[in-house]
Formats: sequence, structure tokens, C-alpha cells
Amino acid sequence: MHADRVETDADLVRRLLRAQFPRWAGLPVTPLASGGTVNAIYRLGEELTVRLPLRPGGAGAVAMEARLLPRLAPLLPLPVPQVVATGVPGEGYPLPWAVHRWIEGRNPVEGDLAEPERVARDLAEFAVAFRRIDLPGGPPAHRGGPLVAEDRDVRASIDALRRTDEPFDADEITAAWEEALAVPPWPGPPRWTHSDLMPSNLLLTGDRVSAVIDFGTVGTGEPATDLIPAWNLLPARARRAYREAVDVDDATWGRGRGWALSMAVVQLPYYRSTNPVVSANARYVLRGILRSRG
Repeated sequence: MHADRVETDADLVRRLLRAQFPRWAGLPVTPLASGGTVNAIYRLGEELTVRLPLRPGGAGAVAMEARLLPRLAPLLPLPVPQVVATGVPGEGYPLPWAVHRWIEGRNPVEGDLAEPERVARDLAEFAVAFRRIDLPGGPPAHRGGPLVAEDRDVRASIDALRRTDEPFDADEITAAWEEALAVPPWPGPPRWTHSDLMPSNLLLTGDRVSAVIDFGTVGTGEPATDLIPAWNLLPARARRAYREAVDVDDATWGRGRGWALSMAVVQLPYYRSTNPVVSANARYVLRGILRSRG
């Protein structure tokens, strides 16, 4: 997926465990299929997972999650990862890595939810709780700045889409993006935000959201970033339920749609031939946003 990707496999995980955490070295190691773009995940026995960053840019999240997750967990209405141990580079692997507690569940699929309004309410409760967190010392969120900061990348990606056979009108996407840029920016102080509530970062048990499992983008900034599930997961009827539950004004809702659009536009040309999960989600977002303009 990335030019600077670090290759991993189960044998590497076993070697790292033998060298650094021999108490777990005898447990079975199973690679997990995932639409994630930042980490490779391996199940370790029945109760643990090993998370290996796939590129240097994602390695800083290891220490950040170990520091922040114990502080955030008591303030959130859904389970979050529990860091059991952090490892250091070794055995030919150049990055820090982590061992987490296993959380049971399955990733949702965009538009394929048995109880979408229930999922919408669960996610809205999480987003509202995040917005209300009052902890000092939060790092800048990955998408914490103004939406206009994404303009250069979005326009370059729209140009890249023009050169593909994707069935989207680049001029219509540009118009939707310019509408988002015209929305007034966030006027308040930075708020805590997860900023990457993609389906691959969520777990369902039954028809309910049961956990949020990746916090590499967490920090303080523009809270509208946590509105992206309205577009990357929910159908239109549940989107309305989500908006009612998060209780935001028109400008914040418009910026949330702009963040979802920016992510999808950048992701689609980048991942269209390397990550079918992410590219399918990007297409879902674009279809939903473009239809909503009709």
C-alpha cells in the first residue's frame, strides 16, 4: 500500500516475542485480515493482539496510545484498546510495536447494517462523550486543523481521479468540496476528537457498536471530524438519526461532511488498486455526498 511499508509476518512476531516477551512466545500467532492502512494486526493466543506499524509515520502512535488510552478509557462509553506491553525495534523490524488485549467483535461494512439507527446512536454517544472530555495535555489531533488545510491534497487527488476509470464526475466533486470550504470554520477552542472513526476502527457485537479499536489519530482540534461516520458507514435514514443525536449546528455538520469528502477523495486514487476495503468505503462516501447535493 505504501512505498515505505515495512513488511511483517507471523514469524517476525514470534521472533520479537521470543526476544522481548518470552512469556508469550509459546502462544499461537495468527494474522488478521484488516482494511487498516497503518498497522498489521496479529492475534496472539486467545486474549492478546500484536500491533506492528506498517510505516515510520505510524510508529509514534505506539507511545501516544500507551500514554493516553488509560486516561481516556474511563471517560468513554465504549471499550477501547488496553495496552499490555510496548516493544522496541529488533529482529530486523525497525519500529516500536505493542501488545493489546483482544476485544471481541467484527468490523461493520458501510451500508450493510441490520440496525443502522441503533449503530448511529451508539456512535453519536461516543462522539458526544469525546467532545466533552476535559483533559489537559492533549496532542494536536491528526485532522485537528481547519478544513482548508486539506485543500491542496484534495485538489491533487481530484485531478488524479480524472485520470482513472472511476465513475465520478470530478467537476461535481470539486463543487462539493468548494461548498465545504465555504462553511465557516470552527470558532471555538480545540476539543478532544478521535478524528478517524472509519469502519475498520470500529467493532460490532450483534447489532451494536461494541468498541473503538484504534486511537492513533486522537488529540484536540476541530470536533467535526467525528461526524464522518454519518457518511462512511450509515445509510441516509440513519444519518439523520446520527445528526439529531450529536446535536450540532449546520456549520459543524457541513464541516463534518467536508472532512468525510476530503478523506474519501484522497483515499480513492491512492488505495484503489491496493486496499479494496478502503477504496470501497471511499466510493460509498462519494456516492452518498454527491447524492445529497441533488
